[in-house]
Amino acid sequence: MDDTMTLLFVFVESTGMLAPAAFILLHLIRPFLLIPVQVVCVVGGILFGALFGTLYSLIGLSCLSVAFYVLFKKMPSTFKKVNRLKEKWLGDKVNFTIGQIAILRLIPFINFHLLSLCLIEVTRNFRQYTKSSIVTNIPVALFYTVFGQFIREFSATMIAVILLSLTLLFYLLREKQVIIKWNEFFAPKVEKKFGE
Repeated sequence: MDDTMTLLFVFVESTGMLAPAAFILLHLIRPFLLIPVQVVCVVGGILFGALFGTLYSLIGLSCLSVAFYVLFKKMPSTFKKVNRLKEKWLGDKVNFTIGQIAILRLIPFINFHLLSLCLIEVTRNFRQYTKSSIVTNIPVALFYTVFGQFIREFSATMIAVILLSLTLLFYLLREKQVIIKWNEFFAPKVEKKFGE
């Protein structure tokens, strides 16, 4: 992880006056480089400070979310892998709220694009998706930019407390209803014969 951060520092610092644009571009190419969102946000906080680092990370993450939406709508067959990943991890009946997605974005090992797919499913159109995307990107950009450099110094107990707090918030912000499709509810039952 230290090598990745060093490479990111060199890349962004070598761009000079174009550093903010290069940093935002780094957010857009980050998925192809397999760099976690959190690492890029930490680098932004160290390079640009808390305010500008959060702002540039928010712009970069929002641009990435919009690009994902456009590509998903234009090429749905290409994103079958993300759909299968969602069905495998979450099932097909789970609908997260915007607040839950915002909290899940804070957890480092949950895929950013998987949550973008969940966001597409709970929003009605591009405008609502864009607004919701910005809202759900604010916590991750702010948290990892401002506090990211201190996370490495946290004890295992402190990390466990943070994860438990996020789990509690996730539970409290859940959707209070479950939607079952008509044909699934009234699906014909297969009767078993005696002795089978």
